[in-house]
Amino acid sequence: MSRHYNGGGAVWAVALLALLINSPAWAHDPVFGIGPHVLYKGGVEVATEVHLGEAGEERELELDLEMVYGITGDWAAGIELPYAWKEEGADDSSGPGDLSLFTKYRFWRHDTLGAQESAAALLKIRTDTGDEGATPALGSGTTDAILGLTYGYESLKWYRWASLRYRHNGENDAGLRRGDKVLLDLAAGWRPRLPSYYLPDTVWLLELNGEYGRRAELNGAELPDSGGTEWFLSPGIFWTKRNFAVKAGVQIPIASDLNGNQEQTDYRAKLVLEWHL
Repeated sequence: MSRHYNGGGAVWAVALLALLINSPAWAHDPVFGIGPHVLYKGGVEVATEVHLGEAGEERELELDLEMVYGITGDWAAGIELPYAWKEEGADDSSGPGDLSLFTKYRFWRHDTLGAQESAAALLKIRTDTGDEGATPALGSGTTDAILGLTYGYESLKWYRWASLRYRHNGENDAGLRRGDKVLLDLAAGWRPRLPSYYLPDTVWLLELNGEYGRRAELNGAELPDSGGTEWFLSPGIFWTKRNFAVKAGVQIPIASDLNGNQEQTDYRAKLVLEWHL
């Protein structure tokens, strides 16, 4: 009887994990980092994202509409349309931000009993479409590229992710080139109870996000009050029901080593409402 029970339990665990991984609303990624999740072939994802941030007298609110399409079971591509509100002291502005195009390709997947590991590569192009002349500026005035690698592990109870991204910034018409950035993200997730397709599912998240930026340059000369390092501890939640998901988190600064005279980040927050069609 015990052998039969254990075998049945293993089959049940594999079946439940397969449902968990392949169900569109149950594929999980971190809030602030990136994960290897891609859509199934022909799948469509529509998401509304709200970004909040404050650093000294600088405040920013951005609303993004994101659409993703599954080209194959391992390759997805999408577009991000932002609308931003910015405030710096007595100045404020609002309008469309820089439109982005992105693609993600999962190049490795390994399934074991009750768990799955995978890795993916990411390319994102941030176009020069926002209003650079607004005060404060709503666009960067440059075309920037972000290249990333990500690894993920998911089981019925635990998740873990790691990602590394490099952002190369272009030079605007005034000769200003913002410093390139390196972003490192480590994250873990915990599901307090086993999921059911017909009931809401909750995963609690905790991330460590690090950012290193080189100094900006103006006509080839480095600007002293630019670049440096910041680290954030970021609690969050991923709540799903059927094909709808809510993802939210807040970045809390824990260490900062910025060059020269710069405002340190007070906080950042993110809310995502996601539908899979």
